[in-house]
Amino acid sequence: MILVDTSVWIDSFHGGSCKDVMNILLANREACVNDVILAELLPSMNVRNENEVRELLLALPKLQMNVDWNNLVAMQTENIRHGLNKVGLPDLMIAQNALQSNAKLFSIDRHFELMGALHSLQMFKPSEK
Repeated sequence: MILVDTSVWIDSFHGGSCKDVMNILLANREACVNDVILAELLPSMNVRNENEVRELLLALPKLQMNVDWNNLVAMQTENIRHGLNKVGLPDLMIAQNALQSNAKLFSIDRHFELMGALHSLQMFKPSEK
């Protein structure tokens, strides 16, 4: 499974560079989400009454989350030691979830790529499809 970050969903919804890759991932049933990603996406959809897209997102496979707070502190400590000072808690939780689930993470946020080297986070590259 490929955990698709909020940044990729938003890019795809706006017809950006990730749209074609996302269409392939969705057609092949490889894309998944988690509660943090849904919490970032769904409020805006609710306000805009984008019910069809909302239902499609909710129908995707969802990785179960097991937040390990001590691990998050350790990850953020390592990030800060290496100059990654602005990684927020939601993104730490998304990275931790991908690691725990042995899923690749698809994101266009550069800090995930930088964290990948520090934490053995497997990043999905669009050229893989």
